[in-house]
Amino acid sequence: MSTSKASFGQVEGQDVDLYTLSNGNGVVVKITNYGGTVTSIVVPDKDGGSADVVCGFDTIEGYFSDDYKGNSPYFGCLVGRYAARIKDGKFSSGGGDFQVATNDGPNHLHGGIKGFDKCIWDAEIADEEGASVLKMSLVSPDGDEGYPGTLKVAVEYRLTSDNELRIRYQAETDKATPVSLTNHTYFNLSGFKDKVLDHVFQLSSDKYLEPDETNVPVGQETAVAGTVCDFNTPKRIGDCFEELPLGFEHYYVFSKDAAALEKVAELAEPTSGRKLEVYSSEPGTLFYTGRYTSDALKREDGTPFGQFRALCVETSKYPNGPNIDGAPRSVLEPGGSYDETTVYKFSWA
Repeated sequence: MSTSKASFGQVEGQDVDLYTLSNGNGVVVKITNYGGTVTSIVVPDKDGGSADVVCGFDTIEGYFSDDYKGNSPYFGCLVGRYAARIKDGKFSSGGGDFQVATNDGPNHLHGGIKGFDKCIWDAEIADEEGASVLKMSLVSPDGDEGYPGTLKVAVEYRLTSDNELRIRYQAETDKATPVSLTNHTYFNLSGFKDKVLDHVFQLSSDKYLEPDETNVPVGQETAVAGTVCDFNTPKRIGDCFEELPLGFEHYYVFSKDAAALEKVAELAEPTSGRKLEVYSSEPGTLFYTGRYTSDALKREDGTPFGQFRALCVETSKYPNGPNIDGAPRSVLEPGGSYDETTVYKFSWA
């Protein structure tokens, strides 16, 4: 187990670093403290090879190209203060009404114009026996992007000898504020040899949140039983595209206690033998199959990204949670503890 640090360039005159976490089994994870972004995850396959299985770039310049900025796919980054959309950028918190940036049509998306994905995080290597560990922290001041309260955030990336990438999110605030932190990594277990349509997916969920005409949930739930959206039994993703040609951008509510850390999903790619298991303490996940990802985006070595070439399992609180009655843990109170974990476990056979 080891973690190393190298220069990754500069952003707005500030030095940015790239950290490489290795577990000795062939799993290698690269993370930059610009946006807490996972830039690369190399995983072996059943035939003794290995490949990068996530969207990202090998240089900081990749995240500032015109194609990337114009498409804004949020490859691999830490998202905050609030993941996904908040309707009209409005919410009430701590007895006050707030307006945050509307950076996605009429709605607020992924923390606003300069969310946590565009911040330089403090980072330190904290390796332990059996784990390669990177700890990151950030202070978001009162009024940041319109949110109330000073929010102190700590995120730990832990790569284990069991081939788990464990991400723990912690936060505390001095004023009531919406908080939903997630990681926005896009996966393709074939190593981008093809689209993700042949991947087999299973998700433990009986319902998803129905979005309104602006693609924001407002409280209505839809049962998945008997529909193409039901992944309780594993099935090939591409089989769903006859009915849903634009794929998935659905927030699924997990079939578990809303705070329990349990296995919630599994993704498998038959040709490589790679499998990804997802465990989370969150109440649900956005399952997104990359309908908006630009075909112009490529890694520096020419690896093509683009539409339907990678997918996200973005575990988080409910999108628009502050405006949905009964949404679990969408607002953090002073003295309260925000402490969530999501685990991505890799295997190959």
